[in-house]
Amino acid sequence: MNDQDHLWISTPDALSAHFEATPARIGLDTEFIRERTYWPQLALVQIAVGGAVLLVDPLAPGMPAALAPILTDPRILKVMHSASEDLVAFKHACGVVPSPLFDTQVAAALAGVGAGIGYQKLVSETLDVVLEKGETRSDWLRRPLSPSQLQYAADDVRHLFALHDALAGKLDALDRLAWCEEDCARMVANAREDELERWPHLALRTTRYLDPQARRRLLRLLRWRDAYARDNDRPRTWILDNELATLLARDPPIDEAGLQRQLDAHPKAPRRLADLVWRAMTTPLDDEAEAPAPRDEDRDKQALRRLQDAVAERSRELALPDGVLASRRWLQALLARGGEGDAWPDMLDGWRRAELETALAPLLEADTADQ
Repeated sequence: MNDQDHLWISTPDALSAHFEATPARIGLDTEFIRERTYWPQLALVQIAVGGAVLLVDPLAPGMPAALAPILTDPRILKVMHSASEDLVAFKHACGVVPSPLFDTQVAAALAGVGAGIGYQKLVSETLDVVLEKGETRSDWLRRPLSPSQLQYAADDVRHLFALHDALAGKLDALDRLAWCEEDCARMVANAREDELERWPHLALRTTRYLDPQARRRLLRLLRWRDAYARDNDRPRTWILDNELATLLARDPPIDEAGLQRQLDAHPKAPRRLADLVWRAMTTPLDDEAEAPAPRDEDRDKQALRRLQDAVAERSRELALPDGVLASRRWLQALLARGGEGDAWPDMLDGWRRAELETALAPLLEADTADQ
């Protein structure tokens, strides 16, 4: 592909013409906007296929439906970089999640190149090609797009095949292709399921300082907030921010009128949603009694540090970058569940559990015994 080899695709027929023969793989990326919405708004789809780069307008009539069979064709490997949000954008716009997937960021981490490495840096380090960064904050929903936007967008997929070849070779030599396939399949499954967090209150440090009833009120508020934001396609913090949710949970008003006064006193409060907030705060959830209690912070830090040290040692043995084998958040989830039987979180199951269980199981047993 040369630098000018990109085509603007604005009709489903024009897109279909490039898929009369089924390719073995495509390079795939998106541009989306997510400033005022819960869901990413799909604004552009870039596809490298054969010797061309297609810049597909998903705003054109019929285009999301035309993209769907390409995205789900099991014969076509989708090569993407840092695909998690792109997958969500495709699901919301096209109703499907691209699969099968090879994520070059995931592959680079497992190959020991670097954790969370950006596309431009990976292209530079792997292919010795320097890419421009000038359009990272563009308005991708405007039409027509500028020549510099089109060039930037095309570059985002132009080098994916070369990265795929290089990284797949490294992983094959390390016998880690199966690891990459597992991680990519999990990413696809997570995008398909798109389940809301069951215990969102546990992510807030302030939860530790609330009494049991206040914790339940906070759980109710955050569950309602997250579902309402998703259903109405608005950012969570536009509906109810964490600080106000915690305040209402800790010092609840005695009636709906009192709640309205509290909301009126906060500039970012959902004043027009007072009745829904009151209902959410005062209506028990069927499973709220099952919510795990916040762990003791000091003991939690000590237990987490022991797990992190064990993971760091195994990462050095495998020559994996920090955070690839197990992130802090994943280890916190493992501690919360106790690490027994099926209690390992999904993100630590599979090959990671096979690499870590021998080292972590005694630490988890000791932590459980100390409780």
